[in-house]
Amino acid sequence: MNKVISKVIGEKRQWRQHKVRTRHLPASYRTALEALERYLMHAGPGGDGAEAISMFEDLLDLFEQSAANGTPIREIVGEDPVEFLEAFVQNYPDGQWRLKERKRLINAIERAAGEDTGEGRAV
Repeated sequence: MNKVISKVIGEKRQWRQHKVRTRHLPASYRTALEALERYLMHAGPGGDGAEAISMFEDLLDLFEQSAANGTPIREIVGEDPVEFLEAFVQNYPDGQWRLKERKRLINAIERAAGEDTGEGRAV
């Protein structure tokens, strides 16, 4: 039980430190980062709390470095921020569950519609 409590407290402490670092970003970078984080929280990055914090920390590192270098936000996220996040999440093994489930959904609907997917019955 103490191990679980320590883990939760540690993750909470990391999150608070993350939010402090976020507040030090220039306003436009902070706004963009917070929007990306909000999307990830709703869309679900997958994994446990530690994996999510690691993902958010890496995203914050990217925005801190970009702000320091004066890199425009569009150069960071491109024209499609959802596409940017989808590619970003692929770097985290626990985030892969979304991609697998998306593929399973597509295959199931294709089978239900009588379309040949060539993928077999993986559902």
